[in-house]
Amino acid sequence: MTIFQRLVEEYGRPAWHSHGDPVDILVSTFLSQNTSDTNSSRAFRALRDRFPTWEAVINAPVEEIEEAIRPGGLARSKAPRIQAALRRIIEERGDLTLDFLVDMPLDQAKAWLQSIHGVGAKTAAIVLLFSLGRPVFPVDTHVHRVSKRLGIVPPNASPEQTQKKWETLVPQETFYPLHINLIRHGRQVCKSRDPRCHICILQDLCDYYQSEVSPTRS
Repeated sequence: MTIFQRLVEEYGRPAWHSHGDPVDILVSTFLSQNTSDTNSSRAFRALRDRFPTWEAVINAPVEEIEEAIRPGGLARSKAPRIQAALRRIIEERGDLTLDFLVDMPLDQAKAWLQSIHGVGAKTAAIVLLFSLGRPVFPVDTHVHRVSKRLGIVPPNASPEQTQKKWETLVPQETFYPLHINLIRHGRQVCKSRDPRCHICILQDLCDYYQSEVSPTRS
């Protein structure tokens, strides 16, 4: 696919590696919601520094969880959600692990994760791809924006529709590098405000550029 190849030429081809234990990834993804990467990382480190195990998080007063993760924002809603998710895992599996998802049929693995309160398609995809290497295509705000501007999906498409589109459009082995490179492109060039269309390597493939920016538009 031309988009994939051009992004690889511009940013390289990131090789997949596990980003951590799937329970860690699940909690960090909860913390990343509606905040910056810097703040969510700070909140995750503070949580792990204060509580050496996830069992300790389950058993702690929710107010202590809130205090630990406050740097990430929305602590009052995220703290009980994290505790509830961890309790759900241990109640269902008898242990605080999500490693079983690596061998579960993919649709079942997605459904199992999304049955946890607060886990949507994006969070499930992040856990499955980034921790376990399952062929799922997460759609964050950058991927969603770039996909709509390129015309991969309609302007009114949902993130779930964008995920399904990419998963049917490109080979599974490209999911990870394409996801990473779309984020890079969204941060560096195809920004939410003032996109840098004049330096974009995807100009001729981009619906937004052709309709809104190109000097040849009618």
